[in-house]
Amino acid sequence: MSARADVPPSEGVPPPPSAGVPPPPSEGVPPPPSAGVPPPPSAGVPPPPEDGLLAWLPGLWVLRHYRGAWLAHDVSAGLVLSALLVPAGMGYAQASGLPAATGLYATVGGLVAYALFGPSRILVIGPDSALTALVAAAVVAPAAGDPARATGLAALLALLTGALCVVAGLARAGFVTELLSKPVRVGYLHGIALTVVVSQLPRLFGFSVSAPDVPGGLVGLVRGLVDGRVRPLALALGVGSLAVVLVLRRVAPRVPGVLVAVAAATAAVLALGLEAQLPVVGALPRGLPRPTLPAVSLEEFLALATAATGVALVSFTDTSVLSRAFAARTGRRIDANREFFGLGLANLAAGLVHGFPVSGSASRTPVAASAGARTQLTGLVGAGVIVALLVAGPGLVRAVPASALAAVVLAAALGIVDLAAFRTFLRVRRSDFVLSLAAFVSVAVLGVLRGVAVAVALSLLDVVRRVWRPHDAVLGRVSGVKGYHDLARHPDARQVPGLLLFRWDAPLFFANADTFAARVLACVAASPEPVRWVVVAAEPITDVDTTAAEALEELDAELTARGIELAFAELKGPVKDRLHRYGLAERIGRAFFFPTLGVAVKTYVERHDVAWADHDEPPHAP
Repeated sequence: MSARADVPPSEGVPPPPSAGVPPPPSEGVPPPPSAGVPPPPSAGVPPPPEDGLLAWLPGLWVLRHYRGAWLAHDVSAGLVLSALLVPAGMGYAQASGLPAATGLYATVGGLVAYALFGPSRILVIGPDSALTALVAAAVVAPAAGDPARATGLAALLALLTGALCVVAGLARAGFVTELLSKPVRVGYLHGIALTVVVSQLPRLFGFSVSAPDVPGGLVGLVRGLVDGRVRPLALALGVGSLAVVLVLRRVAPRVPGVLVAVAAATAAVLALGLEAQLPVVGALPRGLPRPTLPAVSLEEFLALATAATGVALVSFTDTSVLSRAFAARTGRRIDANREFFGLGLANLAAGLVHGFPVSGSASRTPVAASAGARTQLTGLVGAGVIVALLVAGPGLVRAVPASALAAVVLAAALGIVDLAAFRTFLRVRRSDFVLSLAAFVSVAVLGVLRGVAVAVALSLLDVVRRVWRPHDAVLGRVSGVKGYHDLARHPDARQVPGLLLFRWDAPLFFANADTFAARVLACVAASPEPVRWVVVAAEPITDVDTTAAEALEELDAELTARGIELAFAELKGPVKDRLHRYGLAERIGRAFFFPTLGVAVKTYVERHDVAWADHDEPPHAP
């Protein structure tokens, strides 16, 4: 799931997030405002075909229509982007409990594969702050401190995540992004942010703690502080790096704060000869590893497959929201299923080169856009720079202090935090606030993987809750206003004598069928006059299942025993067809199904000779 929060619809540089939605995390260069410089990327490229090979290889489609005028923009944007890709990739790798080089491998694999298979032309794919806690929870404990083992498990996690995404894309399962409501997404993202912060604070102080959840991380942090494991030099470099990123983010958002902070910290280590006195990255392995499949036991495979489901959901949710946002500015639409497929291939590629799961980046993508990116070539240039670093200069990053990389991850995690979102939920809908808070607590207390599962369950339960006890209303005529309206909101509304107009604002299904019947009977009992007809204003009822049909049959029988007719108005065609198949239409009688409430009222008035004046009509005299 990052997804981070929703990004407003724009294709260049997104405007500030809407109220109540946390802004995307940033590795130091937050998305510039809507007045940013970049023109619409790859303008003039026709939409890709709907089917055929090129439909699934949009990168080749763009290449066929590539213009020479775009080359300078794509290359320069790729060089600018690479300044963030290297420190961010290494930082997220260490935050996931993996060697720093794996972050660069994942970045290269993700960028290259997405450039070919991804539908967005400028989306940047790579390691992400929202996934670090998920990856760490899945691989750190099973690896038992063995970096090679952790790397193999993380690579398999990426492969499984990619396979799930590819299958989901081919199965047209892009709708799964709807499983997480906004309050739940805000809550679990804040839970992930807290988890990342707690996991990185020990690194900021110069030591490490292996704990998959917030409580364990806090205990390890306190023990490290009490035991005197703090390294003052590491702490100074880490805090200084964090301050540089946060300050530049606020006062000079176009300056690459991450690059400045990491470069300054590395320069200090080299100038003062501190490499032996504090944790540093060390020289990276030269070149890219050969694509291999890691060997794991069946038990490990099953555990990682479960974790991959959560990673795929979070990754796709974030990527699809970001991709759609950056496509909207040019009037393009992104097919969610193709996005699933492209993200899956990016994760498969990341896993094959010994990386770990990747996602769309809500901070690096705007950097590429603001630097003038036109097409997927920008990402390929960034990947090329990383490959050149690994081949020609793997020792250039040997003196990067681990505490500076921790500061990079901490800055990204702090970028998720948006307390205004919780305040908005509390003000506009308390149930959404409770839901968001529950998702936050579940991730923080139960761990990220279990917490994401709880978050999905909470979203689904919230849907059930809303239709289990939906709003209902008794309707009446408001003077001077056409139609029939809720008596609770219009106490002066008039009711037709002997006629109860009842509206139910939800589908009828097994969980609320008895409640529906009980509410109808309660309204009958509360009516100021004896009721002859109950007319259900059924326009909001979009479905009736077998349990609800049985409840309707029992309700009709009970009303009939009291001398009351049950009727329906504005029933949708498909729902009426279901009632026919259930046999209810024959039991109730075709004469008691009306196209509108007005027709139902008119028929009732005529049959029972009731004095009543409908809207703009002379009164019917008995």
